[in-house]
Amino acid sequence: MPALGGIIFGVIALVGGFVLEGGKASALLQGTAALIVFGGTIGATVISYSMEEIRQVPRLVRMAMTRRSFDAVVLIRDLARYADIARRQQPLALEPEIDRTDDPFLKKGLQMIVDNTDPSLMRQILEADMYALLTQQKTGASIFDQAGGYAPTMGIIGTVMGLVHVLGDLSGNATALAQAIGLAFIATLYGVFSANLLWLPMASNLKNKAKADLLEREIALEGFLSIQQGMAPSMLTDKLMSFIRPAGSPEPPQSPPPAEAPSMKQAVS
Repeated sequence: MPALGGIIFGVIALVGGFVLEGGKASALLQGTAALIVFGGTIGATVISYSMEEIRQVPRLVRMAMTRRSFDAVVLIRDLARYADIARRQQPLALEPEIDRTDDPFLKKGLQMIVDNTDPSLMRQILEADMYALLTQQKTGASIFDQAGGYAPTMGIIGTVMGLVHVLGDLSGNATALAQAIGLAFIATLYGVFSANLLWLPMASNLKNKAKADLLEREIALEGFLSIQQGMAPSMLTDKLMSFIRPAGSPEPPQSPPPAEAPSMKQAVS
């Protein structure tokens, strides 16, 4: 889980730097500040979205915490293999390939080729599927973006509340007063920390995965349409490689086709 590792490393770096400067790690632990910042952030975010969208948060957190091993080259080689099967035999021969992939989008595209679906209709259906998923993913990322915007503000609110409490009772000695002011500013620390080490990085993570999902589906869609046109595997490969290789860049190393079809689990996760 690289995302979780990044969070842990960031926390260790921040706390370690504080301790090296002479601070005490225990001074950073304050339950009331955490309650104000995290509770306020969650409350404000829940108000901003429907309950249906909020229910997706656990799934989005799992998605952000897991690595996505999409390999575009493997996907393109699979599509070239499908094209070879369709040309040498017939589109109906692709039917066994439907059960060999776990990806719903690839299943749908292969089924449409087998059913000899009209190319324009295939494009409409698969593009609608692509952008419905993209909209879902963007909404999910925006939830964490919003949380990242609210958290620093909630930290400032917590600090102001702490200062109001401190200034309301100035009868204590200077040392106790200084400690109380320091504790008040812990809320600001929590707000800035959570925004920049949790919420905003998770939003960026989900946005990047949404872009990778869209690229994967764009490649698959163009591959399916090219297979329907009867395009040769070599031409299809050149066409699809343009999605991931700028013009004029060197060709990727070629490897002999495997004797058996590679699992599409290697291409998408």
